[in-house]
Amino acid sequence: MADSLPLNPPSMSRRQLLNFLTGAVVATTAGVAAYPAVKFFAPPKEGGDSDRIIAKDKLGNPIPAEQILAYPPGTRALVAGLAGEPTYLTVQEDGSLHPWALVDICTHLGCTFPWNDTDHQFQCPCHGSRYDAQGQVVRGPANRPLKLAHVAVEDNGIWLSPWTETDPRTGKKPWWA
Repeated sequence: MADSLPLNPPSMSRRQLLNFLTGAVVATTAGVAAYPAVKFFAPPKEGGDSDRIIAKDKLGNPIPAEQILAYPPGTRALVAGLAGEPTYLTVQEDGSLHPWALVDICTHLGCTFPWNDTDHQFQCPCHGSRYDAQGQVVRGPANRPLKLAHVAVEDNGIWLSPWTETDPRTGKKPWWA
């Protein structure tokens, strides 16, 4: 009997092996099913520059620059911008677009709001925050200026890209970057 092989239990039981295989199949299936959902909710990338996106109307159609530039100076046009965020473009006195756009999301609780042409302010109807024409806070409860985006007109398209440089209104690093 001294020459017989020792009987050591296997390192993994049959039950452990089946549990591991079942878990692997479930995890793989969940990953494969989640990928299309994640791709659906991620905003599309357009153009050669991965940070830029073309301004669109509420139906998702690109807006020609000539359409916005046909409005009189001082007009604020609401478009779908970066990540589909509502964004205001401003027509300047010289008939061009202002070099930055203001994202129409209140920095207090994320409400959207209209431009009040009578008071020359953006006014959040939910909690009373007010912003001037440059997106600076005039009255709280919001305590940060509106987010900016770069505006460029190329080939009759309006291109928006993230603003990551110093905020020209405050001279500081932007809070959203």
